[in-house]
Amino acid sequence: MEIDFTNIKVIGFDADDTLWVNETYFREAEEEVGKLLSIYETPNKIDQELFKMEIKNLPTYGYGIKGFVLSMIELAIELSNGSVSNDIISKMLAIGKDMINKPIELLVGVEQVLSTLSKDYKLIVATKGDLLDQERKLENSGLLKYFHHIEVLSEKEEKNYSKLLQHLEIEPSEFLMIGNSLKSDVLPLVNMGSQAIHIPFHTTWQHEEVSHKDGHSSAFKTVKTITDVLNIIY
Repeated sequence: MEIDFTNIKVIGFDADDTLWVNETYFREAEEEVGKLLSIYETPNKIDQELFKMEIKNLPTYGYGIKGFVLSMIELAIELSNGSVSNDIISKMLAIGKDMINKPIELLVGVEQVLSTLSKDYKLIVATKGDLLDQERKLENSGLLKYFHHIEVLSEKEEKNYSKLLQHLEIEPSEFLMIGNSLKSDVLPLVNMGSQAIHIPFHTTWQHEEVSHKDGHSSAFKTVKTITDVLNIIY
């Protein structure tokens, strides 16, 4: 498929690990959980079981820190056969609160790119996660002034994006999505006839990984940094 940006009217941005650092904090939290529960299992096994627990709980809790913390606690109860101490549970809650209260660390070049693109395009945020947490991060980021619309999605699948584009009253061919996840920010858009730019982040959650074949395609652009987006669009 030919990549053509001349028809684009609206540009969507993922938030976590596209505009600011996020996944790094989850990796750090997972290491802490491994240490807390090391009396029950090896860190590697704990990491594997925590991932399984998160995936099992996604339909109930959705994405975000709160669901992550609840999965941590459930895993602790399971691994300890119900004997986990109040002290460990309290420390897990503290890990979650610390994650929520992390200062926003914008990725290099983000504000420059948004400032430039907002002069010629309508910009939106299309992200997954906990609504309250994402609203807080957007508010604290100082970036809200650049966006025409904010959408926090329960999932990033073709049907979700289709509803979003209908709400924005634009055709798929008029939409460009920019994000760090091939699974969530790129492939669904390419499949529905929109454009997409992939900006890999240095760490990716297992749930967002795709096959080597899907990750290498001429149907979308891949760039190293967000500032490279300007060279492609202009």
